Amino acid sequence: MTDELAVLGIECYGHHGVFEFEKREGQVFVVDLVLGIDTAPAAASDDLRDTVDYGSLVASVKAAVETDPVDLIETLAQRIADVCLLGDRVEWARVTVHKPDAPIDATFSDVALTITRKGPRD
Repeated sequence: MTDELAVLGIECYGHHGVFEFEKREGQVFVVDLVLGIDTAPAAASDDLRDTVDYGSLVASVKAAVETDPVDLIETLAQRIADVCLLGDRVEWARVTVHKPDAPIDATFSDVALTITRKGPRD
């Protein structure tokens, strides 16, 4: 059985998008992470080394979003999933990238893409 660790609403400022003004001016992106991990070892040991250090993970995800602009949120979501899967305790990662200020000529509340990727062990 796999447990789930969620970190939701990670706010980042990135310069991603197809349009030049998006790359120049940047905008807020919000990231939700759900990770498949076995929490039994950490529950038994009460030791951070036996689980995912989500503080460090969030810092790495923020760095991944806030550097190296790309055109598509699909590319950005894959980059974030790759960061999450670097941890040897992560079996799979579900990443949602929200782009609430996407340049759409309509009233809307959010644009979001969710991907799920498995680690290399699976």
